[in-house]
Order: sequence, then structure tokens, then C-alpha cells
Amino acid sequence: MEAKDIKKKKVQEAHFVAMLDIMITSNLLELKTAQILKPFDLSTQQFNVLRILRGAHPNPLNLSDIQERMMDKMSNATRLVEKLRQKHLLTRDLCESNRRKVDIEITQQGLDLLTTLDPLLLENLEVFKQQISKEEAITLSQILAKARQ
Repeated sequence: MEAKDIKKKKVQEAHFVAMLDIMITSNLLELKTAQILKPFDLSTQQFNVLRILRGAHPNPLNLSDIQERMMDKMSNATRLVEKLRQKHLLTRDLCESNRRKVDIEITQQGLDLLTTLDPLLLENLEVFKQQISKEEAITLSQILAKARQ
């Protein structure tokens, strides 16, 4: 569905329509990602945590580092980390240098899962690439980055 599909009685202001388009597109992309992750019993938020940890690997992160880097700032990082720990996709250990801090690291099983997921998500990206040129993608990213400032 596009913003033009939304019934409107009067002409909407361009910025409002753009905001609606962003929200609709975001929901669609998240839904497609969730469908890819579902067979692996992984939520998009859990996937985000694993990708953050893979990016830091082999260094551990603490909970506040993870929360700071998460896409969905409203997610309960503590709960997500515990669910991933129960699935053996990450470890939580007391930091040796600061006993009040917990080091969180992705496990080999977590790395292997992401390696399995990468090509599946890239297939989804191929559809996106067919619809939007590289130049358009660059421009879109620049505009969205500007909107987030």
C-alpha cells in the first residue's frame, strides 16, 4: 500500500505524505524480514542484537552498548539478551575488570545462524535492487539520514 492509496478528503501536505510513505515502507520491510526469521525462531529485535554482537566480535559488549546501537530503542534489551542466551546464541559473563558489568558475546552458534541468514536476507535485497537503482538508493539513504538529524 502506498500513501496515495490512503483515502483523503483534501490534499495532504507533502511532508506528511512522505512521512506516511516511510512508515508504510518500514512496516513492509520489517514484515518481510520477520517472515524470513520466523522459521529460525528469531524476532527482528533478536536478529538486530545478534548483528550488533557480530559487528563487535570478538570483543564483548555490555547491555548499554547494545541498547545504544539497537534500531528499536523501545525494545527490552535485557529480555532479548536472555532469550538469545537460552538459545545458546550468546553468552553473558561478569566482566573481570568490573564485577558490576556484564560482558555479552555472540557464540559460534550465533555466528553460524547469521551466516545461514545472510543469503536469505540478500535474496530479499535483490527484489529491492530491482525496484530501486543504486543512485536512487544512495539518494534515499541521504534523505533519510537528513530526516533523522
